[in-house]
Amino acid sequence: MISNKLLNPHIVEALTSFAQEGLISLNPVLEKLMNELMKLEREEVIGASHYERTEDRKGYCNGFKNKTLLTRSGKLELQVPQTRGIAFYPQCLERGERSERALKLAVAEMYFSGVSTRRVKQITEELCGMEISSTQVSRLAALLDDELEKFRKRPLAKMSIIYLDAHYEKVRHEGQVRDLAILKAVGVNQEGKREVLGVSCSLSEAEVHWRKFIEEMLSRGLKGVKLIVSDDHKGLKAALRSSLPSVPWQRCIFHLCQNAQHYAPNLSMRGEIAQAVKDIYQAIDLNEAQRRMKEMIDRYQGKAKKFCDWLESNFEEGLAFYNFPRAMWKKIRTVNMVENLNKEVRRRTNVVRVFPNEESALRLITAVLADKHEDWVSGKAYLRVEE
Repeated sequence: MISNKLLNPHIVEALTSFAQEGLISLNPVLEKLMNELMKLEREEVIGASHYERTEDRKGYCNGFKNKTLLTRSGKLELQVPQTRGIAFYPQCLERGERSERALKLAVAEMYFSGVSTRRVKQITEELCGMEISSTQVSRLAALLDDELEKFRKRPLAKMSIIYLDAHYEKVRHEGQVRDLAILKAVGVNQEGKREVLGVSCSLSEAEVHWRKFIEEMLSRGLKGVKLIVSDDHKGLKAALRSSLPSVPWQRCIFHLCQNAQHYAPNLSMRGEIAQAVKDIYQAIDLNEAQRRMKEMIDRYQGKAKKFCDWLESNFEEGLAFYNFPRAMWKKIRTVNMVENLNKEVRRRTNVVRVFPNEESALRLITAVLADKHEDWVSGKAYLRVEE
């Protein structure tokens, strides 16, 4: 795109050199350059110039939004173009600024916690563009924490579907490296768009952590839930019985197939049994699924009795999606969507590997989720929520 060519790093570096030599005042130049580039980007995305009348137009201009961008040369006061009818964010601005700041702080905290090497200091300076002190890290962390806390505590509204899932990160705690449970909740609102509802960190995924997490979302206004989708976890199931006992629960079919493999009589049958369970829930309706389940039990009763006993006990936990329109089935019978979100989180947390403390982990993960949340609410609907 035009903006990528004009914002060549060598050009910016040259302008920076001129500014350092006192030949030009860099900030006004960069502000004007970036503001014009963002306008050009918007025109390219929309497919029309400002006020141009054309049938090829994909969206409309919708004013500007003030934004302060911190750079090595100082603050830039920018006017970010807004659109209506089409998603747009200028490529010359970093889409994940919040999560990048959190990542920089996490690496910096590693250095100041004494758990890194000279190379970490070099990385910190490269990431942040300058050598920073522990005092600056604390100040920047406080500013970012305040922003992220507002995101975690914001009011909620009606959510038709909620997905609950957890993954683990490594964290230093009292001189030891421990597993930190990261609880996440994603909801589908009345418009069919996804929202990150909450995130919480704890050294345990026990019932008390899940119950506190769910009750905190309810206190923020979560209501109207018609279905909960999650994996089978004893602590989570107990928390749901306590906090949302009347809401139907859908056990993730993907994890259900994985769990079934543990009841195979030998390794060679694991794949076969997982596929058998998957085939049951591919039925076109509830009656067909029940018929297939009985057929599977008759087929495996003689050679995999433990699997048959397990299937009879757990079969009904995967049926809730049949009470919803068929168009929704694929997206409400697994937590695959949240698993993909976990991959995005781990792409950032893998840089840190072991967090210096729980606060650092919560900051970075919340920042990644907040960026993703903004993408979702400004984008297309995830599914059509039907009564």
